[in-house]
Amino acid sequence: MNLPILNIMTTLTQTTTLTIGSSEFGPKDFIPSKYTCEGENVNPPLTIENIPSGAKSLAVIVDDPDAPGGTFIHWVIWNIRPMEMILENAVPGTEGNNSFGATHYQGPCPPTGTHRYFFKVYALDTLLDIEQGAKLKTLEKAMRDHILGYGELVGVYRKSAEEKSKYF
Repeated sequence: MNLPILNIMTTLTQTTTLTIGSSEFGPKDFIPSKYTCEGENVNPPLTIENIPSGAKSLAVIVDDPDAPGGTFIHWVIWNIRPMEMILENAVPGTEGNNSFGATHYQGPCPPTGTHRYFFKVYALDTLLDIEQGAKLKTLEKAMRDHILGYGELVGVYRKSAEEKSKYF
């Protein structure tokens, strides 16, 4: 598991494992370009199974640990009501600041090569009292003692040759 920067391993050892999926790509499959900078750049639909009964909210973090400058954050969103599906192109909660400096989903857009993208979902025992636009570290700190469940879906993406030529 590619866990958040915070050391929440002790919290995660006592949590329920969420099963995360998508109707658009499977584990370790290529993410369709629709959900990337080469397409519509909207979030893919996510299915979430095995949500603990005490969950009051969900949080989602989408990141790319293969980025040249270190882990790159594509989406930070929390206070999502517990649901079994996050719809495509949806904003079901409060969004935070990503590595693009924006407060909305921005899909895969690797500068070179094939990168892995982790869609991490956390089930929390509370709603979080943090402001829209907060950074990942603020979210991680707020979640620290409230994680009831965790799961992730990993997809991969590589830009098409045509798209790469725009940048090089």
